[in-house]
Amino acid sequence: MKLREIMTKDVSAVSPQDSIIEAAKIMQKRNVGCIPVCDNNKQVKGILTDRDIVIRVVAEARDPKQLDVNAVMSTGLTLGRPDMDAEEGAKIMAEHQIRRLPIVENNKLSGIVSIGDLATNNIFVDEAGQALQDISQPSRPLM
Repeated sequence: MKLREIMTKDVSAVSPQDSIIEAAKIMQKRNVGCIPVCDNNKQVKGILTDRDIVIRVVAEARDPKQLDVNAVMSTGLTLGRPDMDAEEGAKIMAEHQIRRLPIVENNKLSGIVSIGDLATNNIFVDEAGQALQDISQPSRPLM
């Protein structure tokens, strides 16, 4: 099975210049925990997660009204391709300890695959379970 068969294709994205509050409202409306950050050409520049907002805005007592997405988003992303096998996608997610894999075709965002997408396809229950186990390895506290 290819990632194009299981990826979410109707993905909302924000630009680096969008406000944190607007991005959070889109995440709330779509009931998602992350949103890709793309330029005007739909090229992925980063991803904004609910965790990014908590750690880089709330925990630092920063004013979300004064921040744009660029100030908070995660960069250096791992990306997938629609023609990639789902097993390979699961391995990449496990290796990089990520729960979501943006899918890019011709350098443009075309979808996103979550660990849940892998788990709901019975063929890949074992791979998704292993990926989730690897992703969920505890990290050391910074204290």
